[in-house]
Amino acid sequence: MVFGILNGRVRASNPELENTLPDTSPSLWSRASRLELGVLPVPVFLCAAVIVVIAGYAGRLTADLIGGLAVMMVAGVVLDWAGRNVPILRNIGGPAIFCLFVPAALVGYGLFQPQMLAAVTAAIKTDNLLYLYIASLVVGSILGIDHRVLGTGFLRMLVPFLAGTVMAVVVGLGVGALMGFELKHTFFYIVTPILGGGIGEGILPLSIAYAQTAGKSQADLIALMIPAALIGNVVAILSAGTLGWFGERHPRFSGKGRLVKLGDELDLKPEPEEQAYDLKLMGAGLLIICVMFTFGGLLAPITGISGPVMMIVLTAALKLTRVMPERMELGCYQMYRFVAVNLTPAVLVGLGAIFISWNQLVASLSPGYFVVCAATVLALVSTAFLTGQMMKMYPVETAVVTVCHSGLGGTGDVAILSAANRMNLMPFSQMVTRLGGAGMVVLASLLMHHFG
Repeated sequence: MVFGILNGRVRASNPELENTLPDTSPSLWSRASRLELGVLPVPVFLCAAVIVVIAGYAGRLTADLIGGLAVMMVAGVVLDWAGRNVPILRNIGGPAIFCLFVPAALVGYGLFQPQMLAAVTAAIKTDNLLYLYIASLVVGSILGIDHRVLGTGFLRMLVPFLAGTVMAVVVGLGVGALMGFELKHTFFYIVTPILGGGIGEGILPLSIAYAQTAGKSQADLIALMIPAALIGNVVAILSAGTLGWFGERHPRFSGKGRLVKLGDELDLKPEPEEQAYDLKLMGAGLLIICVMFTFGGLLAPITGISGPVMMIVLTAALKLTRVMPERMELGCYQMYRFVAVNLTPAVLVGLGAIFISWNQLVASLSPGYFVVCAATVLALVSTAFLTGQMMKMYPVETAVVTVCHSGLGGTGDVAILSAANRMNLMPFSQMVTRLGGAGMVVLASLLMHHFG
């Protein structure tokens, strides 16, 4: 039998024999399966997307964690891929920007299918997927970093954080005056909402305190302050994405996720991700993560400190005292990595659809107002960058953590760190956001009482 090669295929010299040979050329399905969105072959993704869409329009999509995750993960795959492939945006946090603001725009224009939106809302709010996500990031990242970095990191962050906050207030007031805003209006209704720690933790308590003095209804005050917080959050996300890109272009300014320069990084033990993943350890890690979140909530009414902050304090104490077995620390870290890698785009989609008001964001975009908000955030970022360099910290990481002070609470932290590709900095950003935001709320409330 004689065979020849034609166009890369085996061909028999006898045409009759060739007709009896099986066709080994790849099928259309096989060729299509080589194309991927993320790690999903395109045909598999399209089947999944079609099923979810049909279920939504047929009213058969369950408004719970499963239905919400299905919607968010399908949307997250597409938007994450788009953000990674759009020029310019891909270098400044494109995936986070797309995952946040495309769903927000769809909701704002009434294009987000109601059944799907109900499922997303149930997953994020009712079933507390967001809390599980944040708890996994906080506990896992704290237990996964070197204890020396943790101890020195929290202490050293105070200086750039305080310096950045003071400069943000000063610059915000100055630019506000140049743009024709009264100093009092700029401080209470623009700068403070940006630095207040989000909507639930910042704007809502501020509105209660202001309403007692300013002679305005709480609803009017909330509507007055939310645009500043939203614009500040957008600028913070863009700043974080730019910092991540800058760190890649100029490695001497970046710790690649490390916050503090110890001077002996070469002697540190290998990063946990270098070790093989253990499913049983990950299960133990999930249990520890849930218990630490529960423990924080249990102590919150006793200590007067919010549950998430108590969770951070307790987890940091476990790490610094080194009482947690290293295998359990590894399990928590591996669980954190699983959650961060697989759920971040989905969670961002949920945050954009539920927590970002597109209509308020667009309505507030007057040039002067936007300039004041942007100047406040940029002053915070640049001051932290320069101060971090003076404090023997990595400037990129220092600035990324500090700019979380201008985000929308825990949801803003997720978006900002995702844009910078620095999710392991979550414990530091949570401390900056929650404690810094609480401090701004108390300060502004006292000043409003005396000068309002």
